[in-house]
Amino acid sequence: MTGRETSQMQGLEAETAVVIDDSPNRPSIRDQLITRLQELELLTPKNFEGVSAPAAVVELQARNHGYEDLVQRAQLILADVAGRRGDIAEQGRVAKAVTLWAEQHDDDVLLARGHRLQAIFYRRLGDSAQALAHAVTGLQHAEHLPERLRCSQLITLALLLDLNGQYQEAERRFGEALLIAEKNDDPDQALTVINNMAFTAYENEDFDTANDLARQMRTIAADHGIRLDGLYLDTLARISIMQEHYADAEATLQPVLDDPTGPLLSEGDSLPECLLTLVEIYRATGRAELAGQTLDWAGEVCDQRGLAGIAARVHRARAEWHAGAGRFQQAYEEYRLYHARSEALHSAEREARAYAMQAVFEAEEARRTSERFEALAYQDALTGLYNRRYADERLAAAVAAARRSGEPLSVAVVDADHFKRINDQLTHAAGDAVLRELGALLRGFVTGSEIAARLGGEEFLLLLPGVGATAAQHRCETLAAMVRANDWSGLAGTLPVTVSIGVATHTDGPVTPDLLLGRADHSLYAAKHAGRDRVSAG
Repeated sequence: MTGRETSQMQGLEAETAVVIDDSPNRPSIRDQLITRLQELELLTPKNFEGVSAPAAVVELQARNHGYEDLVQRAQLILADVAGRRGDIAEQGRVAKAVTLWAEQHDDDVLLARGHRLQAIFYRRLGDSAQALAHAVTGLQHAEHLPERLRCSQLITLALLLDLNGQYQEAERRFGEALLIAEKNDDPDQALTVINNMAFTAYENEDFDTANDLARQMRTIAADHGIRLDGLYLDTLARISIMQEHYADAEATLQPVLDDPTGPLLSEGDSLPECLLTLVEIYRATGRAELAGQTLDWAGEVCDQRGLAGIAARVHRARAEWHAGAGRFQQAYEEYRLYHARSEALHSAEREARAYAMQAVFEAEEARRTSERFEALAYQDALTGLYNRRYADERLAAAVAAARRSGEPLSVAVVDADHFKRINDQLTHAAGDAVLRELGALLRGFVTGSEIAARLGGEEFLLLLPGVGATAAQHRCETLAAMVRANDWSGLAGTLPVTVSIGVATHTDGPVTPDLLLGRADHSLYAAKHAGRDRVSAG
């Protein structure tokens, strides 16, 4: 049942407005938004309708302050809500798009949450293997999540391990989640974990484990004054039915009958699920008339709420009820309705799966299109090398990385000697052909994380992370020799094509991208002043 992951989050209120504290000792606006997002993420399973509006407000505030990662995180909450409302296509599309953004920006928090939501998406599509793969990946990125959020990652993984028949590993992950809940003195989350464990034990007909977990649920609820909601009560009742303790099962579900529209039945399918369980109790204890009345009630609720899957089960239960009383014609008619609604449901599910997968496919296509446009934005049209914009961005990132790691960073400015002479004596077309050939040589020269880019005109940049001064000079002398030895006759006739190269290396101390590039330019000037076709290192 999809509602088994419900968690009780009493004490967290989902206000529509997000109030930003601007007092002198306030946390930063970013920290306040992160705290609010964490609250909404924990509240979503319990009250998904209540988190929609505040999540949208957080998204807007994050966007206004330029916190794109928090925008993406709020969108995941809204996608989770969409999935719980039945729009699994929207859930899958957003989860895929956010995960791709997170991969591009190396954001572990979003990778953890995005893969978890994709796991839920594929579970709802019936692809348990794909769902498990995403759940595993999500947990791999969850190391730095707050513990209570990491607990929800573990619950999702454990459920999918159980669904894929890996029962021992599921039990281990449930145990890890329970330790986190107990460590944080969080009885609500502990109940979420134990309820899932109990229902799993019930499905596997493990009487002893199911009974022990049921006792734990009741003890935690009693000790902390928590009212168990409908789906928790249904789990406890089914465990009692499994052992033919029908009176206990009926007493467990009595709060549902006492207040069928109350807060204990927050999930749309809670009431009809509990009613179907009551039907089993009534039939087992010989109260056929009461069973029939309860089936009518369950059918009305399903029709009112559009619960096609449970409605089909109501028809099957009614067929069994008629057959038990010898009304075989009526039982046959109910079975026909059951099969008709089941087929319609399966058809709708197939269409929903196809639509959802198309939405995910379109998100993937949109990403690829975006990457193609991004590549064009960073590419020099003439040479196919990276352009000045990309060079500036990568140089800034490389300088920051070098300062953090303490590893050397070398840059080299490469300039074609006497290039104006080629344009003037031959043609600009010949000059362009020479630049394209230089671009091809540079592209073949760089390896690994090294970058070659065209800065403009006949000037190029080499970015050499992790390369010290001596090695950089040797590398650039090799490049100068390659250019000198290349056969240029087909492009430049008798005019020689050589390059001058200026090298600068950062090893320690303060440095900026402009300062490092300025040093390389100064070295380039020295190489030209010394006669060109050579390398100079400052």
